[in-house]
Amino acid sequence: MGFVSWGIVRVGLLLVLTLPFSTGDTDPRDVSAINSLYTSLGSPPLLGWIPAGGDPCGEGWQGVSCVFSNITELRLSGLNLGGILDEGIGGFESILIMDLSHNQIGGSIPSNIPLTIRNLFLSGNQFNGSIPVTLSALTQLTQLFLDDNRLSDNIPDSFQELRSLVDLDLSGNNLTGQLPSSFGNLSSLTTLHLQNNKISGVLDVLQDLPLSDLNVENNVLSGPIPPKLLNIPNFRKDGNPFNTTILPSPPLALPPFIAWAPSPLHGPPRGRPADGPSSSLVLPQLSKGRVFWTNKRVIVIAAAGIITLIVLGVLLLLVLRCFRRNKDSNKHGANAYNSSGKKLNQIQKSSSRPAYQTEKVDKATVTRPMDGYGLESGDTGISPNLQDEQLLDANTRPASSRHQKNHETNKGGLDVKSLSVRPPLPPPLLPTVEEASVSPIIPTEVNGPGRSSRGRDSCSLDVTAFTIASLQQYTNSFGEENFIGEGMLGGVYRAELPDGKLLAIKKLDTRASRWKTDAEFLQLISTISKLRHPNIVELVGYCNEHGQRLLVYQYCRNGTLYDALHIDDEMHKKLSWNARVRVALGVARAIQYLHEACQPPIMHKNIKSVNILLDDKLAVRVSECGLAPLLSSGSTSEFSGSLFVSYGYAAPEIEFGSYTCQSDVYSLGVVMLELLTGRESFDRSRPLGEQFLVRWAIQQLHDIDALVRMVDITLNGVYPVKSLSRFADIISRCVQSEPGFRPPISEIVQDLLQMI
Repeated sequence: MGFVSWGIVRVGLLLVLTLPFSTGDTDPRDVSAINSLYTSLGSPPLLGWIPAGGDPCGEGWQGVSCVFSNITELRLSGLNLGGILDEGIGGFESILIMDLSHNQIGGSIPSNIPLTIRNLFLSGNQFNGSIPVTLSALTQLTQLFLDDNRLSDNIPDSFQELRSLVDLDLSGNNLTGQLPSSFGNLSSLTTLHLQNNKISGVLDVLQDLPLSDLNVENNVLSGPIPPKLLNIPNFRKDGNPFNTTILPSPPLALPPFIAWAPSPLHGPPRGRPADGPSSSLVLPQLSKGRVFWTNKRVIVIAAAGIITLIVLGVLLLLVLRCFRRNKDSNKHGANAYNSSGKKLNQIQKSSSRPAYQTEKVDKATVTRPMDGYGLESGDTGISPNLQDEQLLDANTRPASSRHQKNHETNKGGLDVKSLSVRPPLPPPLLPTVEEASVSPIIPTEVNGPGRSSRGRDSCSLDVTAFTIASLQQYTNSFGEENFIGEGMLGGVYRAELPDGKLLAIKKLDTRASRWKTDAEFLQLISTISKLRHPNIVELVGYCNEHGQRLLVYQYCRNGTLYDALHIDDEMHKKLSWNARVRVALGVARAIQYLHEACQPPIMHKNIKSVNILLDDKLAVRVSECGLAPLLSSGSTSEFSGSLFVSYGYAAPEIEFGSYTCQSDVYSLGVVMLELLTGRESFDRSRPLGEQFLVRWAIQQLHDIDALVRMVDITLNGVYPVKSLSRFADIISRCVQSEPGFRPPISEIVQDLLQMI
């Protein structure tokens, strides 16, 4: 009996001693891998993480997501992590997403990245060395971001099997050599960023890829650009010694014995300059004792030289002749405009000027935002279209019978009706357009109190300059029947042109406009006019007269998302679950364009449902893009403080005077909560604990039963529960109180795209 009792005691002691080493619900292989990762990163202060053992899935370790007992996501972006990545990272069995971006991790990229990985984000670290050739084994990879590191050497020729890769970003490194031929196998690639490296050679290998966003700026690429690449909506190529002429004919003029000297970095000759303009001509090696300088070859060389000189001479004469013609034409044009001794801008100020004026400059002189993600509405790519010629036709519809309501406080105003400017009599049937292509003129004088010079500043404008008289005519003197609503920056009115085209006129409140000089205001107009994206309201023109400033936008007939969700019952019924997901995606795409396609990034600072417009097809148009300088130029109490925070869209850090791109992500999360619940972001009519939407909803987003009860009742249960859960997960990550825990906007776009 005593022997049996002692055996039981021994078993009990064994269980007690081994209990601390149990790994709980998480796969032991994943536990080992994450323990190794934690040690290699220098044991940072991450919530729940320990160097040995533990249960990452069961204990909710920071940044870890699991499916059953396997770690599937690791999101540790922007946490100031250091150390390195060792080979133990290959131990994860089922990981799909690994985001270690925007940290201080150094060393080389491990060669044994898990084969299950789909999204790998290592941007903004200090990785060095070369890109591992073992990338060829990651056949499920869809996104690879290695930008802004210290990677060097050639890009490995290891992309043959990466046929699922959609987004590739290698920009901001020290990569050299030519583009690998295996790039031609990337049959799903839509976004490729290679800017700010030292890549050489030609772009031929990219010409058959389905790219919508290609950035190769600031490299040493040479040779002619394949014509197919010029059709890419967002192709940026500045800062390279390209030969931008038409593709050359076969090289008949060059003797057959002349060859291009190979660059030591680029390998053997390929029948074209290996390193652009820096290549030099060399004579070939003589072989088998043959005499090189024969009479026949001397004659051929001499003839080729003479023909070349003749052709160059003819071209030079043609250029000089065209230059003289243009010069004479400019003189005649200047005399025609200035025959009375006036400057052009003085003529524009005269009472006989037309209803509005169009100021145009050469597109080549316009500095445009860096494009990267242009899309048409409904596309599955993520590249906005920045073509100047693209005009969205949402403003060519008849007037809406429904008046939009005023949802914001402090209706202010510019009393345009009291101005003593007479409209042209009789009013023209069609507005007269005066097109002037002149050198920019900086306004240097003020013609009296509240009246600024009509000269243009140094920024280039390619939008219409309206007169106040014409805008009074188109809005019936800004009559109440054309009033749409009041915003933080002023009132908005509907305008109808004589041809029936509808526009929206935003009268900037003096609180905003008084902080900007004429030059600063025109610079702001120049910036906004370059924002071209299907999900952003297009700026059509502006007015800057008599101290009054107005912005003219395209008109969206279906009003705002706020109207559709909280006021207009008919519109509310049209917002099915799929329509709401598409609305969220449209807003996210617009923000992504501002944050990632524009350089420097543009923060919206006022994302909310009242600034999200809907066209006839319920496609999204985000308004007030680029107007943040007017918000920030006013006092905190007037703009960024009380008004913004009171409506429940502001991220917590704004109360401490901090605003980043991640603050826009927080506001997007609030808009998505509105789409999910049908509630306003702030509603004083509700009980105290439910007035702020985020505070009420945040604890319920991961409870499926509570989530179903939160959903807008007008959906009548018509939605996939799985889609609902994924939507709620995106919201939960967007409205994290710490900016560093919120996902980048590109990740949100991808997550929403997977729901469509």
